[in-house]
Amino acid sequence: GLPAALPALPLELTVVYNSLLFTVRASDSAIKGEAEGIRQGLLRVLEACGACGQDLGTEELWQKVLQEVTVKELQAPLHRLGALQAAWWLAAGQLGSVAGLFQLLSTAEDPGRAYCSEGQNKLLSVIKAWRVPPEGASLPLVQSTKDLKEILCTAAAFLQGLQELEAGNFPTALSLLQEAAGGFCSKKILAQIYTCLGCCAQRMDKPQTALQHLKRAFQVDIQCLPALFHAAAVYHKLGETDAELQALTLLYEALGKSPPAAASSSPCSLLRTELLVHTPVLTSLLRHLHPSEVKYLLAQRCLQDGRVADAVEHYLDFLSLLQEGLQQQVPLDGSSAVPRIPEVFLEAASALEQAGRHQDAITVCEEVISRTTGLIPRVLRVEERLEQPECSSAGAELAGGLLSQKKESLCCLAWRAAGYLHQGWAWAKLGKSKEAVTQFSRCVCLPVTENLQPEVEVLQKIRSLSLIGRGTQFLELGRHKAALLDFQHSLNISPGDPAAASYLVQALWNLDRKQEAAAQWQKFSQSSPGEDGQQEGQGRPLPLYLASCLEQAVFPHREALDRSIQDYLGAAAQHPSS
Repeated sequence: GLPAALPALPLELTVVYNSLLFTVRASDSAIKGEAEGIRQGLLRVLEACGACGQDLGTEELWQKVLQEVTVKELQAPLHRLGALQAAWWLAAGQLGSVAGLFQLLSTAEDPGRAYCSEGQNKLLSVIKAWRVPPEGASLPLVQSTKDLKEILCTAAAFLQGLQELEAGNFPTALSLLQEAAGGFCSKKILAQIYTCLGCCAQRMDKPQTALQHLKRAFQVDIQCLPALFHAAAVYHKLGETDAELQALTLLYEALGKSPPAAASSSPCSLLRTELLVHTPVLTSLLRHLHPSEVKYLLAQRCLQDGRVADAVEHYLDFLSLLQEGLQQQVPLDGSSAVPRIPEVFLEAASALEQAGRHQDAITVCEEVISRTTGLIPRVLRVEERLEQPECSSAGAELAGGLLSQKKESLCCLAWRAAGYLHQGWAWAKLGKSKEAVTQFSRCVCLPVTENLQPEVEVLQKIRSLSLIGRGTQFLELGRHKAALLDFQHSLNISPGDPAAASYLVQALWNLDRKQEAAAQWQKFSQSSPGEDGQQEGQGRPLPLYLASCLEQAVFPHREALDRSIQDYLGAAAQHPSS
């Protein structure tokens, strides 16, 4: 409550500086909001000089103080307080305000000095150009201004690097992140910077450089587990599956251990870089993974790579985690690598099928069927488009909710149908053709539509595969006419599908309709998209849980059928009258 007096202001401003640093250290959390102590200190300075600034914003207040207050004894305390203000603005992402403040500080100190050369980063240049005020022994500081300047430089480079990375300006991001890596920070932050460098190099399509940065991150801080996760992603892109699985295994083991003690901070620093850098892009890159997510990734990659035994083991481990409250472990905001739980069950069933554990696959699929059946309405209308209609704001929320419900119902319908499809193939492998026909028939009666939405594409592919599956079982039972009808219907749903086309030719051949078989064979030989054509619908990849069904639907006697047709055509050419 005492009036501001010039002789006491250096001490007052130093107390503000030290107390704010102690407050930051005590909270040990990211800096947020305004530093009210700084504002009050500036107002005291103006009061002592006979001026007023209550109505000014913080930036305008700094401009007024630095331009009008020329008392020599106040310059060093004001500069120190300015550096602390810059820290608060950096934490708030106000980089332009920081650059303007340091420009004012440098101009007040040396009006004719150039603070930024052409081609240099303006913010870093003005911070580096700022001359740290001398520290007097009579006014001790709890953190030196020199350290604070170095932390500001590191944080500014790191923040700008993250901004450029998010914007897709990768060369600029790489340069700024490298600048930050050479700055003053803890091992924890240095590892995070190297992780971001690795991600940046990966997006620049420089996988080896990315791996070098990510390995460096892990060497600096062995607890920087996101570096392992990103390294696994790089190995995946390189096609180095063994290295990818090894990285994921190490990550899973590390996540299963007890949380380590907090990493050491920068020595003697109350204000640290980690308190200034907290952006959504950094949070995304360093997202904490749960063991269940990594376990799923191991299962998925093993299944995709054909390591069936390992895939089965990982999937069963993952399913056991469901008993431990998986919903509390995996985020529901779409950032998790884990798909919807029914899809995981179906992928597990696919792995079990490929491992020859057909009865177990049937049991897993029954779980999906039983849990989704009650979620599907008796009547589900599928329009040509499932897009959000344009409507008034009053009805937008209701329309969006109905759209979401319809998509969810379609997903449940697809999962249940896929369960029947897997069960059909499993019964077929067990030699139970009648049971297989029953299960295939349960997912044949799906609506046919020209709708190109992903949910409907999956349903159509399941229907097509079910018809092929049921047709193969009719062939096994000697019901060639019924098989022929199923293959024809499958081709109507998926025109040009090589599996359905080959089975159709085989069915005609078995019915001794060899001329028709040869004509169809010639037609499909000229227009067939190839075996890979059945892997995708309208250019979109099909779910992983359908991969084994696609493989089982492939016609197994293509070469023998081709030779038979070619021999028939050759004979017909020699004896046209026959």
